[in-house]
Amino acid sequence: MATKQSTADFIADQVSEAGEIRTRKMFGEYALYCDEKTVGFICDDTLFIKPTKSGEKFFNLSLHGAPAYPGSKNYLKVPDHRLDEREWLTDFIKATASDLPLPKKKK
Repeated sequence: MATKQSTADFIADQVSEAGEIRTRKMFGEYALYCDEKTVGFICDDTLFIKPTKSGEKFFNLSLHGAPAYPGSKNYLKVPDHRLDEREWLTDFIKATASDLPLPKKKK
């Protein structure tokens, strides 16, 4: 099942204060970017965040880890009820982005 555009828009709006937020459609699902860093994926209308040291303070990967798509590594799966918690979710995205490197420039 592909993610609905409305779900991606809602999540992007919820974390809009974390930095420069955008989504990009990929194979019917979405990548979530914060300040040009890929911080997670929205797959099957569910938010998955890349595991980082700072992000582990919000969720434990061993308890909340799940593959975002078939064959992927485990990401931090955000329960639906936490999507309504704008401040918590924004802090989670900021913390994750702070641990990730900037993408390499394409030649």
